[in-house]
Amino acid sequence: MDYSKFLSERSKLRQPSATRALAPFLHQKDLISLGVGQPNPDTFPYASMSVTLKTGETLNIDEQLFSRALSYDNTQGLPHLNEWLCQLQKIEHNPPVDFTLSIGTGSQDLLTKTFEMLLNEGDPILIESPSYTGCLSFLKTLNCNFVDVMTDAYGIIPEQLEKILEAWPESDPSGRQNQPKPRCLYTIPSGGNPTGATSTIERKRAIYDICHKHDIIIIEDDAYYYLQFTVERVPSYLSMDVDGRVVRCDSMSKILSSGLRLGWVTGPKPLIERINLHTMGTNLQPSGIPQVMAYQLLAHWGHEGFFHHVKNVAAFYRQKRDDFVECLDRHMKGRATWAVPSAGMFFWVRLLGGINDSEDLIMNKALKQKVLGLPGVKFMPHESKTEYIRLSYSNVSKENMDEALRRLALVIDQEAEVNGLKIEDLGRSDQ
Repeated sequence: MDYSKFLSERSKLRQPSATRALAPFLHQKDLISLGVGQPNPDTFPYASMSVTLKTGETLNIDEQLFSRALSYDNTQGLPHLNEWLCQLQKIEHNPPVDFTLSIGTGSQDLLTKTFEMLLNEGDPILIESPSYTGCLSFLKTLNCNFVDVMTDAYGIIPEQLEKILEAWPESDPSGRQNQPKPRCLYTIPSGGNPTGATSTIERKRAIYDICHKHDIIIIEDDAYYYLQFTVERVPSYLSMDVDGRVVRCDSMSKILSSGLRLGWVTGPKPLIERINLHTMGTNLQPSGIPQVMAYQLLAHWGHEGFFHHVKNVAAFYRQKRDDFVECLDRHMKGRATWAVPSAGMFFWVRLLGGINDSEDLIMNKALKQKVLGLPGVKFMPHESKTEYIRLSYSNVSKENMDEALRRLALVIDQEAEVNGLKIEDLGRSDQ
């Protein structure tokens, strides 16, 4: 593929940093470097590091790796960790075409760099509606033209995506007749935030075929991929990428630690290299200490140990999901409708009771009852009012789930009464 046509003008201007370009040579033992202003590690006060696991095991960080982690290193991440993750991608996804990988300060860091690489100011971007508020906030700073793609309980509806692209520019929401066709699609295919939706393999194949037909880059934001509750995980877009049109972002936040701030991006070498050029000019590299902490644990486990761990993590959240469903059934039937997610941490709940705008109810009335959710407007690309709210079950006990939903039900009842409705008149939720 000719990737130059996908690059923003800003990305095309990025050049390698003269000093960062030397980073791969810094650890070559037979080379004497006079070229880089590397601080002398003899002045650093740290001597060693060990980490205690919840199993009671102690991981002593390799002395040389620890020393390396204290200094500047490769833009694309600690080579040991990068290689481990590359092997993970081959085992889990087996991409059909060559790929490369770069580590970042969380997947959000890599997503924002991907957006800047692909989008000029005012460019259209195909985006799920609703979508992740963190990326929406960043994309608004690029003055993007959001092209909403309708979703349901299984994510993007392929027919809607095809309809938009076939009818372009008539389907351009900006109404500008000379607006270029979108070059990229942003999607959260597993346990979507906020909807909890997980795309089926059939839908992914249909969407990939549409993107192939219209020459669209797929930005696969899959932070919840390993939190799928089914026995077999739904294959990724990366696993079917015969064209080299997928840029995939993974995260350690949901499976190791959110405070490590580590993520990785996988995709065609020309695009990943552009992301690396961005890193060279901004934060230089991902932090060394979190990387070496993650690598020592992953090397200790091996890939089979990692898969065992994520299986347990997914089982943990599946139980949380089941507990939340029980509490929803007890308190919210007749007051709301919802689909049960098969991955992730979220329910996308449609409020009944004549509620058309959930923001006031959640941010004012529910807060007075000491219960917190997120109003759906925060996830709408065009900030349109909605009766939906996002509720998360990830970090709350079953007892507190039950009490929170009891309080929320009370608020909905009060709002329905104001609207001249009674809950018994609303009917039962259709599961």
